[in-house]
Amino acid sequence: MAESIPLGQPLQPRLGEQAYGRADAIPWTIWCMFAGIACGLVGGQWDISWHMSIGRDTFWTPAHILIQLTGVLVGMACGYMILTATFGGDTAIQSRSVKIWGFRGPLGAFIATWGCMAMLTSAPFDNWWHNAYGLDVKIVSPPHTLLSLGSFAIKIGTLALMAGLMNRSEEKVRRKLMRLSVFVGAVCVSQLGTILTISTWPVNMHAAKCYLAVAIAIPPALVGTAWGLGRRWACTLVAGTYTLILLAFEWILPLIPAEPKLGPVYQHITHLIPLRFPLLFIVPAIMLDLLWNKTKGWGRWELAAVSGPVFVLSFLAVQWPFANFLMSPSARNWVFGMAYFAYFDPAGFLYDPYKFQIAENTRGEFWTTMAAALLVSIVSARLGLAWGDWMRRLRR
Repeated sequence: MAESIPLGQPLQPRLGEQAYGRADAIPWTIWCMFAGIACGLVGGQWDISWHMSIGRDTFWTPAHILIQLTGVLVGMACGYMILTATFGGDTAIQSRSVKIWGFRGPLGAFIATWGCMAMLTSAPFDNWWHNAYGLDVKIVSPPHTLLSLGSFAIKIGTLALMAGLMNRSEEKVRRKLMRLSVFVGAVCVSQLGTILTISTWPVNMHAAKCYLAVAIAIPPALVGTAWGLGRRWACTLVAGTYTLILLAFEWILPLIPAEPKLGPVYQHITHLIPLRFPLLFIVPAIMLDLLWNKTKGWGRWELAAVSGPVFVLSFLAVQWPFANFLMSPSARNWVFGMAYFAYFDPAGFLYDPYKFQIAENTRGEFWTTMAAALLVSIVSARLGLAWGDWMRRLRR
């Protein structure tokens, strides 16, 4: 009788590894993209602080150069992957690639390449915009929007590339890729939080529109990254990393000397001004992890119907009272940063910076907006779960 041969793992994953190539190390291209994303993170926060503390004195600031270095580094890595897959003739590489416009390469590389082109295009657009409409403009302007879309596409492409590697890698490499993915996911949350700066500024934290804006933007990135990792406490790790990143900027930037170069100057500035204390996403992240640990086997819409409201309500429960603390004198120190104001901010001169601004005129309008936030959170959580499922299945 023929002797049976034990299968070390299920047949389908083993065949998938043969088809797509087992990853036994993190390639240099991933490290290059990771370095580009780190440059963009530092450059982005530094640039915002530069605008708040000094003003836009020239396009060629160190912060701007770091931001554009993201597109350069990621573009080099993606170009290498696409050209190698297209013209290299390696069947193993081509088997784990997709074909777009006659070129072959990993799907994530094509997504990130589009992001690089958008970022690099935004540079001359931004320079023209400032020359035409003013030296300092709002965070959400057309060139800044194009820059943000490109930067976000780079992160999505990088996460997709790392997900494909994780799904066909050995455990040691998989753990390293998970750590890198947690960081990139946290940077995604940080970027979306920056876009929501006006809506989530401390004076707006008692307005329902603040929580509606968070419900729209944050769950797809936070839930998507964490769900895609497929490990316990992934959501907490992503939100915790986001918190540490923003705390580092808030505590380090004021150590760097700076003074305004544009007017009018309402605030006495001697050092770089940080943006703000991070939003308390760590609490809803913990709640989501606890929920997911108890709801294995639930359908995706069923899970989203609970995950979205849990995120919004737990965030509301912690951020609302924390906003009261931020408005108090106890928060006006280097730890919480509520004594920092941009040089052009007439706080204390033309308005009270420690008084809540209520966006809703009536109680009914407030509760209607909060109900909308709960409904929207279900859809955004479902989008995050769908993104996470896609990353779990990704092989190329």
